[in-house]
Amino acid sequence: MSVIIAARRTAVVPAGGAFVALSFHDLAAPVIQACLTDAGLDVSAVDEVIVGNALGAGGNPARLCALAAGLPHRVAGLSLDRQCVSGMDAILLADALITAGRADVVIAGGAESTSRRPVRLQTFADNRSPVAYDQAAFTPWPDRDPDMAQAADNLGQLLRIDRAAQDGWAVDSHAKALAARQQIAQEIVPLAGVVQDAFTRRLSQKTCSRATAVAGTITAANAAVSADAAGFVVVVADHIAASLTGPKAQITAGRTLGGDPALPGIAPIAAAKDSIKMAGLSASDIQAADIMEAYAVQAIACVQGIGLDPARVNIGGGALARGHPIGASGAINVVRLFHTLQSAKGDGLAAIAAAGGNGTALLLRV
Repeated sequence: MSVIIAARRTAVVPAGGAFVALSFHDLAAPVIQACLTDAGLDVSAVDEVIVGNALGAGGNPARLCALAAGLPHRVAGLSLDRQCVSGMDAILLADALITAGRADVVIAGGAESTSRRPVRLQTFADNRSPVAYDQAAFTPWPDRDPDMAQAADNLGQLLRIDRAAQDGWAVDSHAKALAARQQIAQEIVPLAGVVQDAFTRRLSQKTCSRATAVAGTITAANAAVSADAAGFVVVVADHIAASLTGPKAQITAGRTLGGDPALPGIAPIAAAKDSIKMAGLSASDIQAADIMEAYAVQAIACVQGIGLDPARVNIGGGALARGHPIGASGAINVVRLFHTLQSAKGDGLAAIAAAGGNGTALLLRV
């Protein structure tokens, strides 16, 4: 098994905010460097860098991140786009490389600059002018490829999770994030003068009631804002971890599974249940969980479906209080869980859904 020995991230900043001038590799480089410093490792020890990135429009984003961070040229960099789960999947790939004996030290995570994403164009066989698009196709069937907000509202209707419950979850997320700001600051790498998550605020049910509706019960208050950020961890073989004295967390299980593309928000449930079973645990054994909050309804549905104790979920708030930097969000979930477990101890779960109906879960033990 592999061990995480360092976990850091930037603050999460809404798109168009303080990170607007920074490309994804500008966000990634200082976090990678801080992770290595925390781990007490030289750049020469790194075997590979795996980076989740959903909006960089090709190339090899991981290679850019590796070079920008000053890693040796021999570190090739592996890029991954599985949309929202990309950053967490990068960590699972690092675990697989190390478990297979193909690497000893891997830096893994995600980086996303929504502010600087390229403009994407759809071309046509009849030579019509290209048309710009924002959301890629997530199924081959246009009539069964719902807008994400609409899919979230459909989930709420199916499970009878009303707007009041969603707004209440959002209010709690911001409140928990505000209460934990001092602890959260320890995981954030200062960048562009930003030292804390910029979106976190005092949110009330009254404010939520005035929020603009996006799709049915989904509003600007109970959906995560688009954002810029990066998050990374250092994953090492257990024989290396054994020689170090700093914070650690063992990766005990993890899984990515596909589900119904029409209901992507509940895809992590099967992945989480499988991971918990693989680790020989039950949901009641989970001491802390960091569940993605792209939409409040998604988080509520996953907590209920997995059978988690809500009091142990997103102890320091979630993405509703931060924002959603697509390719980095899963990695940030793991960074948050790593730091939460240093005091909570025991077994922890991170889980996230992705457009198209994919879900990823990862278990840590401290």
